[in-house]
Order: sequence, then structure tokens, then C-alpha cells
Amino acid sequence: MSHATPPTFFAPRSRIAVLTTEPIGLLDYLAPEGGVGVGQLVLCPLGPRRVMGLVMGEGIGGFDAAKLRAVVRVLDAQPFQPGFVEFLTRAADYTLTPPPLMLRMATRAPDLDQPPAARRVVVLAGQPPERVTEARARVMQVIADHGGASFAASELAQLAGVGVSVVKGLVAAGTLAEIQAPRDLPYPRLDPARPGKPLAEDQQLAADALRGRIRSGGYGTTLLRGVTGSGKTEVYLEAVAECLRAGRQALVLLPEIALSAEFLDRVEARFGARPGEWHSGITRTERRRLWHMAARGEVGMVVGARSALFLPFRDLGLIVVDEEHDGSYKQEDVVFYNARDMAVLRASISGAQVVLASATPSLESWVNAASGKYARQDLRSRYGEAELPEMAAIDLRSEEMPSGRWISPTLAAAVDRRLAQGQQSLLFLNRRGFAPVTVCRACGEQIGCHQCDARMVEHRFQNRLVCHQCGDTRPIPTVCPSCGVEGKLAPIGPGVERIAEEVAARFPDAKATVLSSDLFHSARVLKETIAEIASGDTDIIIGTQIVAKGHNFPRLTLVGVIDADLGLQGADLRAAERSFQLMRQVAGRAGRQSGQAPGVALLQTHQPDHPVIRAILSGQDEAFWDAEAAGRQAVGMPPFGRLAGIILSHPDPQVVADFARHLAANATPLRDAGAELWGPAPAPIARIRGRFRMRMLIRAPRQSPLQAAIADWLAPHKPPTNLRLSVDIDPQSFL
Repeated sequence: MSHATPPTFFAPRSRIAVLTTEPIGLLDYLAPEGGVGVGQLVLCPLGPRRVMGLVMGEGIGGFDAAKLRAVVRVLDAQPFQPGFVEFLTRAADYTLTPPPLMLRMATRAPDLDQPPAARRVVVLAGQPPERVTEARARVMQVIADHGGASFAASELAQLAGVGVSVVKGLVAAGTLAEIQAPRDLPYPRLDPARPGKPLAEDQQLAADALRGRIRSGGYGTTLLRGVTGSGKTEVYLEAVAECLRAGRQALVLLPEIALSAEFLDRVEARFGARPGEWHSGITRTERRRLWHMAARGEVGMVVGARSALFLPFRDLGLIVVDEEHDGSYKQEDVVFYNARDMAVLRASISGAQVVLASATPSLESWVNAASGKYARQDLRSRYGEAELPEMAAIDLRSEEMPSGRWISPTLAAAVDRRLAQGQQSLLFLNRRGFAPVTVCRACGEQIGCHQCDARMVEHRFQNRLVCHQCGDTRPIPTVCPSCGVEGKLAPIGPGVERIAEEVAARFPDAKATVLSSDLFHSARVLKETIAEIASGDTDIIIGTQIVAKGHNFPRLTLVGVIDADLGLQGADLRAAERSFQLMRQVAGRAGRQSGQAPGVALLQTHQPDHPVIRAILSGQDEAFWDAEAAGRQAVGMPPFGRLAGIILSHPDPQVVADFARHLAANATPLRDAGAELWGPAPAPIARIRGRFRMRMLIRAPRQSPLQAAIADWLAPHKPPTNLRLSVDIDPQSFL
């Protein structure tokens, strides 16, 4: 029996099904004058409002068409490609996300409902002015950092952190000119014919393999594993060049905005122009422009954060997930998804290649490569003459540590030697602020957050206590809020600010810089600070995990890990994996420059014989992954089994507890699918922002129809008013 091909274009007044961005599912409308096609964005009436929607196909029917309202108009935007609509649908199904929320992810650009228009912009027009003030220099630097791009005067002033009058002054001086320009312009073409850097033998083999897979067409995923400093970026840029030669678009995902400045410079050097950027640091105008250019195929390469995966590319041929193991690729708010996994899904639909690049891959990717599901390319040595750092443990049990000091004599002596030689040192502690706990020595009270079951963290640089769960802050008190005794509050334990205080006392002549995400009010300031460090304008870097993510500091030859035991303890499924990855990544910052002194990484630990510490020091990565995989397989944990988290929250603890118990008592669909339900139990941090939280964890065999079972389980049960229920497929955090 043959089936008619569903229509892709609907004449005026036809019945059409539209998915709106409101949480109400598909609705029937009448096609507007001029008709409308599947995949087009439209503006629809919904009650008294107008909302954005996506035409999905023929109307659902079942009621009188005379009662239907017509679409207001079709938006002036390229229709979504069928593969992109399929990606959004399948991503929603996999993550159990309501489709309207997934559509919001795909339309997260301003003014999409507005028609194209011209705008007044300033562009580089002449020589630098005779008088170059600091403010003018910052404006010129912003233009240079963005490859000479045009901006509205107010946007340029905001990016540079100056007043609009500074920009107007540069216009009056003839350095800049103000012109009328289309609102959305194509991006400069990247030239794949420009030669890249010379490649070492193993780099050349990996690049050739990636180029071959792109030329052959179709989907495939490759794990590009290389030691830190081995030149993975140069290898996958060759894959980008091959993708551009084929006339297709490339997307490179980075885990940290601060990485983008150096990376964009490398892209410009390789291809002669800058790619599009997509992250929270770009302007509204640039966000709108990139969204439209991606849809029209008028941007060849995009560099972005995880949400760039939801841009409506016209013909996506390559997705690179750099530092694919990084936890920031997992979103755990509103829409729960892992960008690494969604990249593989999108590429499989689009017939694109995926490159997962990492020195310390996730266990999931390692197992997929070992089983043959992914191809694998290894880079085993550092680029050029640079050598891998020597690694050693400092056994804190045998060090004489003064009270209130965290830098051991052995590590301090190593820093002294670097200072004498004009080299940089990095002191790493993955803990923000000054101290994680403030306790009253009179009554024992630990100062906690009013809204959360979490202790306030002292941030002495800001003179505030901060809750790292909800962001609530208050001044550091002088008297105990519990007993009222003055002068008895004491910070307990170290954060990076406390290490900075110790560095200032121990190395008074050294210039130190603290790198911690809470100390930078904008991406621009963070990028500037990293550039200053890379130029050598710092002797000692004190940082959290932000320093472990791909930065290249040529003078850095010593890495000292203040507390290598942090993260090894607890019941976290991935504690060993994450500690191994983080220690290896941060150690890899040392000795990356060819011809410079070799790097040294020293790990302060009370547990030098811990299996993870031994694995880090031995360099036997494969043995570590083998052991980790065997342990997971023995208990049916990912990647050999499946997990899903259920998080419920409500202002009343009794309401959330009762509904959680009700769900647990009616979990037959889960058991029928071969799954186990653990809980409910209070979350480790039971109250956040005034809402009490219960968690349940579902474990199922690898081939279990987990999503369908969860949907069947939850469907009959209506949550009480104001109760939030979130489903986290493949959870990474269990807080």
C-alpha cells in the first residue's frame, strides 16, 4: 500500500500544525496569505498575545476549521532544514524535554520577529588619532579583537568599557566613520587554501584520517586523543579546512568563553578571517546576525559555547567538541542535555563528522572508541621540542606545615627557583573564595545561607559571604549571627583568595594574579587578564579549574596542586575520573613552549598511594581507563548501564516528600522495563532558593527503553501546584 508524500507547502487558509514556544504543544492554525512551508517560523495569535511558532506540517484536525485563527505572518528568516527539525524532535524525545522548550533553544536570538533593516554603525576608516588615550586605545583594541567588525556606537562603547563620547571623538578625528549598513551582513569568507602550521608525523596521520572521513561524506565520530600540548587544535583545524573546501559549515564548541580569544586569533592566522562567535559575551546585534547567517549558509565556521549546537545551520558538515570531557558541556537548568552527546546526534542526522578532542577523554568516549563505535586518533608527544612535564607527589604527612599555611616548604622552594629564573609558577586549588566555611569559635555555629542548606563561602576580596548555590550575598559579619559574640568568627580551610594572601606574605616581591570565575565581571576583562599572563606579566598564577582549560602560558614551568586529595572522596560515580582529568589537565599547563625549560608538576597530597594519584604520576592512562571501565561494568553503571535522575522541588518539604513517595509507590512501568528505582531521598543540598528538593535515581540496562518507561510512569500523575519535576537523562551531578 502506497502512502502519499506529506505536503511541504500549504496554500492560504490551509489547516497547519504549529509548534509554538509556549508550553501547550501543537496547535492548529490557518495558513496566512501567500501560504507557508514546513519549517518556517511564523507569528501566531495566542489569546491576546502573539507568539513565535514553527510550522510542523498538516493540521491535526478534529474540529471545525471555521473556528481556527490564521497565522499573523511568516517571519523573514530562512526555513529550518528538515534535518534540524528532526534533531530538535529527537533531542526533545531523548532528554524528555517538552518540544516548546527545545524550540526556544533554537530561537534564542533577539528580534527574530522583526524585518531586516539598516542601522548606523561605526567602522574603521583611517589612521589612529594623533592623541591616543587609554580609553581610545581600548576602543581600537575591541575593533582589532573582532577582526575589524562594525558596531553601533553604543555597542562599541559598551564592549570597550568607555563612554559613547569616546567613540564619537574617534569619528570626529577620522579614525572611525559612521555609515548606514544592513542589519545582518554575511561573514568574511575563510580561506581553506591558506597553509597551516607544519605538522609532526602523528599530527599529519591524524589530519589525513580526518580529511579522508570528511571527503567520504556521511556521519562518523572520531576521538582525537592527544597529550596536553600535542597540537590537537592544529589537527582539527585541518578538518575544518576540508569541511570548508567541501562548501559545508563547521562548528567548534569550546568549554570556556575565556578560551575563545586566543583560539580566534589562531583561526584568523590559519584562514585569513575570523569565524562567527556564539556565547553569552557577544552583543544582541551579533547574536541576531550570526543566527541568520548560520541559517543562510553565510558563515562558514562558528566558534561557540554549548548552545551554539542549536543554531539553524544550513549545511553543517563538521562538529568539533574541544575538551570533550569537560563538565560545562552538560546543562542542568530548564533543559537538561549534554552537548557532547547532542553533537553526535545532530551529526548523525546531518551526515556530518564529529571530532571529540581531549587529552583526558570521558570514559563514555573512551569506551565507544575501544568498542569500535568511534574511530580513534592518538597524538602521543608534544608539538615541536616541548616535553611533557615531570610529575611528582609531595607527601604532606612528612612536611612541616605551619598553622594556617597551605604551601609546603618543598613547593615554596620550587616556586623560589622559578622566580630566580624568571619563569612562571601556577598554584592550583579548585575552590573559589577565601574559605569554604566560617565558624564561630564561641558557639560552633557555621554561617549558612538563609535560602539554602549550604554554608556561606567567604570572599574576602569582595568583603562578602556568598552562597555558591543561589548566589545570595551579605557582608562579612563582625559578630556571630547566632550567639552575638564579637571577634570569634574564623574562616576554616583554604580557597584561592587565601592562597593569594599566603603568596603575598611568602613571596613579597612576586607579582601574583588570581584566576577565578567570580572575580571577573565580564568576559572581556577575563580575556585581558589571560592575555597579560600569557605575555609574561605575572610571576605566580593562583587559579581554580578555569586555568586547566586549554590556556597556553609560555613562561609557565611549574604547576603546584595545593590539595590533590580534593575530590577523591565521596560517593560521586565519577569522582576518580574527574580528579584524574583535572589533575592531568592542570599539570599539562607546564612546559608547553618549545625550547623553554621542561615543566614540573608537584601534587600536594596526604594520600600518595591512592590509586588515582598513582595513575596520574605513572602516566599509564590506558591502565587507569581499563580499571575504571571494569569497575563501572561490574556494577552496571554508565557507560555500561543507564541512569536517569528525577528532581522534585517545592517550598513545602511535606508536599514534595508526599508526591515523591507517591511516584515511588507507582513505579510499575519502570520495573517492567527492567529498571531499578532508588529513593526518594532528600538531595545532598536539600534546600536551594527556598525550595526543598527530593531526588530519585533510576538505573537500567544499556538497551532498556528508559525514556519511554519514564514517560509512561510520570504521565498519569499530576504534580501538586508549584511542584517542579525535572528529568535528567544521563546525569553528571547528583546534588
